Amino acid sequence: MREILRVQKLGKNHGGYHGEMIDIRAVLRDVRAAAGLQGWSAETFGQVEGVDLFALHRPAYLDSNTQRPVRVYLSAGIHGDEPAGPLAMLRMIQENRWPPGVELLLAPCLNPAGFTLNRRENAAGIDLNRDYRQPRSAEVTAHRLWLERQPGFAVYFCLHEDWESHGFYLYEQNPDEQPSVAEIMIEAARKVCPIDLSETIEGRPAQHGIIRPNVRPHERPDWPEAFYLITEKARQGYTLEAPSDFPLATRVDALVAAVNAALPEFRPL
Repeated sequence: MREILRVQKLGKNHGGYHGEMIDIRAVLRDVRAAAGLQGWSAETFGQVEGVDLFALHRPAYLDSNTQRPVRVYLSAGIHGDEPAGPLAMLRMIQENRWPPGVELLLAPCLNPAGFTLNRRENAAGIDLNRDYRQPRSAEVTAHRLWLERQPGFAVYFCLHEDWESHGFYLYEQNPDEQPSVAEIMIEAARKVCPIDLSETIEGRPAQHGIIRPNVRPHERPDWPEAFYLITEKARQGYTLEAPSDFPLATRVDALVAAVNAALPEFRPL
């Protein structure tokens, strides 16, 4: 068994997240600045308490033999007590290690008010990640309108954390049984962070840190972002869960390592 043993839980999370907080306004300023230096374009699709909700776009850099790029979507910061996602977005933009044939659309923070409050929900007490079927929140209403204008994606990655987790794990939605990158991401994350090897995670069967739920979105009234994406925008996607009772740097490293390992597997046509 190849678990990382030197990284230990902090033991802070009792009944909720009690770890490090971030200044989300400062993080998003850094995200915009780094993206601008790398030639990304930004589109503001909403505003909450004076903070822009925005998406970033990076075109693919294609050679003469490539006809069509791979379109990839990443999101983070839908829960205000999960700071590793926006920081992972910032790191990946700064490092600029994206495969050349990949077109990227990033939503670096979907719930800025939640970070100010250090809680899962937005300022109105709505869990945005249960609001995508019939939106009530301003954030999800604006985000869905933006998503509706976008062409489909080959794959999506939603960056999350779990304050109860024993280690990194992920959900895979892959109804057409396309080549999976779940194991590739687990192996990459394993190098920097323990993996949750529980046989049951969040009430669902898991194997080696991977949950492949048999879900029927249309039977659920409260859609997470991933349900909307798999129903309307993509046929393959991953929700990555970093263990938020571990150091923040470890959680960021795990999310970055997993995404960086997965993206080269999606090759342009």
